[in-house]
Amino acid sequence: MEEDRLNENRVDVICQHSRTGEVIPLRLRVCDEEGELHAYTIKSYKDLTGRGAYTTKDGIYVTDRMRVYECYIQVLGRLRTVRLYYDHIRDLWALQT
Repeated sequence: MEEDRLNENRVDVICQHSRTGEVIPLRLRVCDEEGELHAYTIKSYKDLTGRGAYTTKDGIYVTDRMRVYECYIQVLGRLRTVRLYYDHIRDLWALQT
């Protein structure tokens, strides 16, 4: 079920890869109901990866094949918290708000 949720909430992400292997999300782009794309710069983030297998508060079962980021973006002048999931096996990014 969580894999279906991830597929439904796929987003484009621009990220940076450090020389130590760290993945740093920089920008994300989402498509709204009308098909229009909106891009957001990630103001700050917290890497929640490496906590073992668990289910997040939005119902996504996370394993060691996934990276999880709590990100802060500005939407219409207000700072919002979103979660980005990166499944490196399927090479997809997904967004949960």
